[in-house]
Amino acid sequence: MSILKKISILFLISLTLMSIIGFWIDEINSKRVDNLVKEKYIKIANELFENIENKNQLTNLFNKYELKAINPENKDKELEILHNNSFTFGYIKILKKSFDDEFIIKIKYLDEEYILRTADEENITDKIILNILVFVDIFVLILIFMYILKLLSPLKIITKQITSFANGDLSSRINIKSNDEIGVLSNSFNKMASNLENLIKTREELLRDIGHELRTPIAKGKFAIEKIDDFSQKELLKKIFKDLEVLTNELIELEKLNSTKLNITVFSAETLIIESLGKLYLDDESKIEININEDFKINADLYYLSIVLKNLIDNALKYATSYPIQIDVKLNTISVSNKGKELSKQLEHYLKPFTQELSQRDGFGLGLSIVKKIIDKHDFRLEYSYENESNIFKICLLNIQ
Repeated sequence: MSILKKISILFLISLTLMSIIGFWIDEINSKRVDNLVKEKYIKIANELFENIENKNQLTNLFNKYELKAINPENKDKELEILHNNSFTFGYIKILKKSFDDEFIIKIKYLDEEYILRTADEENITDKIILNILVFVDIFVLILIFMYILKLLSPLKIITKQITSFANGDLSSRINIKSNDEIGVLSNSFNKMASNLENLIKTREELLRDIGHELRTPIAKGKFAIEKIDDFSQKELLKKIFKDLEVLTNELIELEKLNSTKLNITVFSAETLIIESLGKLYLDDESKIEININEDFKINADLYYLSIVLKNLIDNALKYATSYPIQIDVKLNTISVSNKGKELSKQLEHYLKPFTQELSQRDGFGLGLSIVKKIIDKHDFRLEYSYENESNIFKICLLNIQ
C-alpha cells in the first residue's frame, strides 16, 4: 500500500472520529443547556404564576428577568414545547424556537394570559461557539491533510524516475529543488545516477574496444589458418578461433544487457519461434518438433526474446540423448524439452556465468546466464522440471495481450 493511501486512510479515520465526537458533544451540550434553561424558566414561570394577581410585583419580575410581552400568535406548532404544566384555572408553558436563543413563556390564569419573550441565553451562545470550534478543528485537519499531500507529492516524481533508471534509462534525473530531506534525496540520487551512468558508459566503451581489438587478430588468425597444410592442425586451430569469436560475442552481448533499453513490440509466439530458429545453424531440421497448441500475442523485445528461445533450443540439442526435441506452445508459455539426464544441480546454479554440466564441455556456460538477464528484464519467469525422462525448460510469459 502506498504512503498516499495510508495517509488518506488515517485522515478519514481522524475525520470520522472528530465528526462523531463533535456530534456527540453537540448532543450533550444541547441536552445540558435545554435542561438548565428549562429548570431556570420553570422557577421563573412558577414565581410569575404565584404573583399573577399582583400587577406591580409582576412588572418588577418582568424587569428583573428581562421579560418582554409579545402579541399572541397561534404558532405553537412551530415551537418546541420544553415544559407544559396545567392547573385548574390555567397553565404554564415554556417553548423554544429551533436554532433560536430566545424562549417563550406562556402563562394563563382565568382570563389573564401573558406571552413573554426571554432574553438571549449565554449558555446557548457558548454552545454555538463550541460547535464553531469543532468545525474549525475539522477544517484545520483538512488543511493539514492537503499540506501533507503537497509535501509528499514529489515522492511520485522520485519513484517514477528511480523506476525508470532501474529499467535502464540512465538519463533519468529528479528535478526537485527544495531545502528539506526530499531535496537532499533528489540531489543524492542525481549524483549517484551520474556516477553510475559514467561508470557504465566507460565500461561499455572499454568492452567495445576490447571486442574490436579481439576480432581483428581472430580474423587474421582465420585467414592464416587457410595456409596450413596439416588438416588436423588446421581444424583444431579453426575450432580455437571459432570458440574465441563465440566467447567474445557472448561476453559483449551479456554486458550490453546491463544497459540496453528494450524495444517492446507485439508479435505472435509463432513469429518468435521462426525468429529463434533463424539464429540457429541446423544440420538436420528433423531434430526439432514444434507443437503450437494455441498461438498468442507477446508484448516483448523480439530480438532479445528470440535469443532466449534460441539458447534454450541450442542447449536442448546439445544435451539430448535422442531426437527430436520438443517445442510446445500453449497460452502464456513456451516449453523446450529433450530426452536426457536430469540436471545434477538446481537451475539457479546454471544461471550463473561460466557454469555448465561437467559431462559436456562444448561452450562456455554463458547461454543460460544471458537467458536469465533477458527474462528478468522482461519480468518473465523461467522454470525447469524433469518429467518422463525429459528436461523441460518453460518460459512463462506474463505480459500477454
